[in-house]
Amino acid sequence: MRLSCRVFSLDCCDNMETETRSWAKRKWTDFEGFVEGVIYDRDLSVSARLFGLFLHPFSYLFSTIVRLRLFLYMHRFVFKDRPLDCLVLVVGNLTVGGTGKTPVVERFTKELMAKGKKVAILSRGYKSKEEPSPSIWSRIWKKKEESPPKVVSDGTQVLLDSESAGDEPYMLAINLPGAVVLADKNRVKAGRYAIKKFKSEVLILDDGFQYLPIKGTLNLLLVDQTNPFGNQCLLPRGILREPVKHLSRASYVFLTKSEIEPELELLQTIRKYNKSAEIIRCVHKPKFFKEVNGEETKRLNLLHEAYVGVFCGIASPRGFEQLIMRMSGEMRFRRRFLDHHRYREDELDRMFLQAKNAGADVMVTTEKDAVRIPPSYKPVIPFYYVRMEIEIIEGFEDFEEAVAGICFPEKAGESDCKPDAVDSERKSAVA
Repeated sequence: MRLSCRVFSLDCCDNMETETRSWAKRKWTDFEGFVEGVIYDRDLSVSARLFGLFLHPFSYLFSTIVRLRLFLYMHRFVFKDRPLDCLVLVVGNLTVGGTGKTPVVERFTKELMAKGKKVAILSRGYKSKEEPSPSIWSRIWKKKEESPPKVVSDGTQVLLDSESAGDEPYMLAINLPGAVVLADKNRVKAGRYAIKKFKSEVLILDDGFQYLPIKGTLNLLLVDQTNPFGNQCLLPRGILREPVKHLSRASYVFLTKSEIEPELELLQTIRKYNKSAEIIRCVHKPKFFKEVNGEETKRLNLLHEAYVGVFCGIASPRGFEQLIMRMSGEMRFRRRFLDHHRYREDELDRMFLQAKNAGADVMVTTEKDAVRIPPSYKPVIPFYYVRMEIEIIEGFEDFEEAVAGICFPEKAGESDCKPDAVDSERKSAVA
């Protein structure tokens, strides 16, 4: 009897502990969503505005740290950037997420490989599963060799799943057969590994504009034309990672989501801080629908006159939702998650049941979200992601010409690429 009571007591304690953890996780997720709404100015409630005022001083502090860090790198007082013995193409932005970096990285990689170059993509593997840390004893007493970066793809096969690699490196790996994809916070180490192990001739730093330890040959800065700099505040009050004046560090400026002519004010801002960088306008266009966890592909008329359910966990969901609304008959269900949200099967079951009960015939998500769906998941209604690709509409005729003009100007007869001139402008950014 005593044993039974003890077992019952332990079970109750375990259940209470599990429920407490679940409650705490839900509350933390809600708080993250609230903060995200404040940063992106999506939440205009009184509480959000008050919290925004509270965050303002921290933005000034963050700005000071960013400027100081750049100053120390530019003048090589404390930190030194390290050139690597190959072409280093940096693709990044001034803001947190939502500019469409991954399709740009993908297109540059394809065109470079088509020209016979061995390309390696270096990613930090954001929100990937952490490797087990060595014990304190090992760190103190045992000399441990530096661990190699995660090899997401060795150019012949994909070696890691999205949870281990991070959703963006994994997505690049499955879409770019032949390209090496590495994930590591230390991209100097990853770059050297790619050159030594895979004989890489071109390194592409995915989301590398703020990664100063590597000296980039060219900096490609992406700016979302629909929301270039948010509320002009730095983190944590706004979406800026560094001040707008750091546009001066860009070799080329890509205006993404540029379906209409950019506003004059935006062009003036770019030219105010960077007089030499060529401005390239591009758009993200849907190409087809692909079955999630399947092989079936459908044309873009799939959603014509269909009742659609939509969900996504990306930085800027509105653009995606508007795209699906234009392509479908009617949106019956919509759900937003935090960026990089990893989906559980029970969570998906509830959501799909809600969508079905609301009358949805088909569920649609982004490709980035699709790689975070458990491979074993079986939906109750057809489930697809939309494949998006980038197209240049101004600045170059097409991507092949862009790659030739940007990466190999001496062969293309171009003189736009002047890394030394860019370096001189970089130093002015910290003034």
